[in-house]
Amino acid sequence: MPAESFTFEVTRTSNANPAALFAVVSDGARWSEWAKPLVASSSLVKPGADAPNGVGSVRKLGAGPVGVKEETTAYEQDRLHAYKLLTPGPVDNYRAEVRLEPRAGGGTQLTWSGTFDERIPGTGKLAQRGLAKFIGAVADKAVKAAERR
Repeated sequence: MPAESFTFEVTRTSNANPAALFAVVSDGARWSEWAKPLVASSSLVKPGADAPNGVGSVRKLGAGPVGVKEETTAYEQDRLHAYKLLTPGPVDNYRAEVRLEPRAGGGTQLTWSGTFDERIPGTGKLAQRGLAKFIGAVADKAVKAAERR
């Protein structure tokens, strides 16, 4: 029986412009500066071909065996940052993207969405809720960090 697929989406608005938000979410090496305690350490493991945080770059979030590696799969300056999880975890085929759209009166709408397959049958809904909650908290911290810039 094929694994069941799940999605989640988190939306936030910010007074920061898309460039400020993009700088925050795309720079994986600096996540630990603004996302603590959710992300205790962060680093750039491998730079991208065309930009340090661009397509092909790999970031590590967390320390030691609990850290995860993510590879950038799309990088459109000030508009889109997408990535996939490289480290085995509680879900399979995790992919996510952060879309940034300017708002009419100024600021930005951030939409962070993801997809994954459940690894263990029956755990998908729990993982979906957990990921949405975690990503929502990270998005809140990203918005605050971008607004301080």
